[in-house]
Amino acid sequence: MGNHGSNLDDILAEDMHHWYNKFMRESPSGLITLFELKAILNLRGITEDANSYVEQVFFTFDMDGDGYIDFVEYIAAISLLLKGEINQKLKWYFKLFDQDGNGKIDKDELETIFTAIQDITRNRDIDPEDIVALIFEKIDVKGEGEMTLEEFIEGAKEHPDIMEMLKNLMDLTPVLEIIVKGRGNEIKD
Repeated sequence: MGNHGSNLDDILAEDMHHWYNKFMRESPSGLITLFELKAILNLRGITEDANSYVEQVFFTFDMDGDGYIDFVEYIAAISLLLKGEINQKLKWYFKLFDQDGNGKIDKDELETIFTAIQDITRNRDIDPEDIVALIFEKIDVKGEGEMTLEEFIEGAKEHPDIMEMLKNLMDLTPVLEIIVKGRGNEIKD
């Protein structure tokens, strides 16, 4: 996670009471809606793809599908992103990439997500089409144009360069730091 490592280790060391207080400051109702998440992250005027990505992130964190992120889901999401095992993270990435929920990811789904991530992070070092082409070249060995969860996990693990690229692209450390520090005076209505 780059230069954020020690800072995030400190975050994890905080006790549950402290986390709960932060959560309740951001969402006094004890539930975070999609609208509130966007406000916490100060996401205004983002592209349609970026908006779709944020919604997909929200819905993958909303584990019970009730339209809210509660405290347990909040802690589970932060824990997964900070300290989750690689298989857990890859399963989460896959769920995020599988926008239509058909159990497979295709080139269009990946390209949409990577474009959206770049719109949010403003990091456009690599063209999303090139990223997707590389991933499919190395992982989609059958040439079907789509991957199952098993193919995705096995392929990512077999190719350290793909794994590193996914870690870098999917690094939500800046988002987590905004959540942890709170929105402060950044958001004004």
